[in-house]
Amino acid sequence: MTVATPAARSGSGRPAIRRKPTGRETVAGYVFLSPWLLGLLGITAIPMLYSLYLSFTDFDLLSSPQWIGLANYQRMFTSDPQFWHAVRVTIVFAVTSVPLKLAAALAVALLLNRKRRGTGLFRALFYLPSLLGGSVALAIVWQAMFGGNGAFNGLLRIFGIPGEPWVNDPNTALGTLVLLAVWQFGAPMVIFLAGLKQIPAELYEAARVDGAGRFRQLLSITLPILSPVIFFNLVLETIHGFQGFTAAFVISNGTGGPTDSTMLYTLYLYLRGFGDFKMGYAAAMAWVFVLAVGLLTAVLFGTGRMWVHYSDAGER
Repeated sequence: MTVATPAARSGSGRPAIRRKPTGRETVAGYVFLSPWLLGLLGITAIPMLYSLYLSFTDFDLLSSPQWIGLANYQRMFTSDPQFWHAVRVTIVFAVTSVPLKLAAALAVALLLNRKRRGTGLFRALFYLPSLLGGSVALAIVWQAMFGGNGAFNGLLRIFGIPGEPWVNDPNTALGTLVLLAVWQFGAPMVIFLAGLKQIPAELYEAARVDGAGRFRQLLSITLPILSPVIFFNLVLETIHGFQGFTAAFVISNGTGGPTDSTMLYTLYLYLRGFGDFKMGYAAAMAWVFVLAVGLLTAVLFGTGRMWVHYSDAGER
């Protein structure tokens, strides 16, 4: 017995007849997909598989890779204290910068969500730092601003606050990277603005009639409805936070200093691979990094079910 399925209807109301694509159409489809497929294979898939192979070898870029099995991973976890130091610095950087960046983005988005004169200009100005991304020029400007003769230390001297330049002090050098990351909150701010535009104004009007203040409206209306957008930004910014490299490299002059206080994981990976020519060891570090970020992302998705609320959850 065959079961009839609902057929799509044409403009005249008659059921439209679906036909399978011909062989020529299938070939044409793959031809149009070929640039993407070639890019996936040549730029992503094959290099990833080759780096996985290199992670089990001793490779110095000058001679052929020598198979050593799990020696790189064993050395990484048992006899490389600088590896664990880089892990700690990266965790501190990500755990500090990501919440502050999201909080700043949400706060500014709430302010710019109101209709006022010049709002469009302020949106563009706040988004401008994100356009520069992780550029070297921006990191150089940041290094100069927090250096010995920079504007920040000059301002501190005006108020009679002595101290070493932030980029040269092990206690504050990582803080300059955090401030730079937080300052570039434009991208999540735009996403928050888009989410705020989707919240019906009737909900706030009903809350005001019931006597709810702005803080209660934020907790009971804005944040629950905005939770999917918050979750989206949290996942993206967490991954981005663990991938920080350019600012740490420029501000520390490629050393991770002072005293390894800015030695992020990706910077340490770069130094081992292209500084010490331990490409096999760097490849092993890269795969550990991929697995760790993937596991963290899975944890975020697992815990997100407890606090992310979707408007169509009851319809599923």
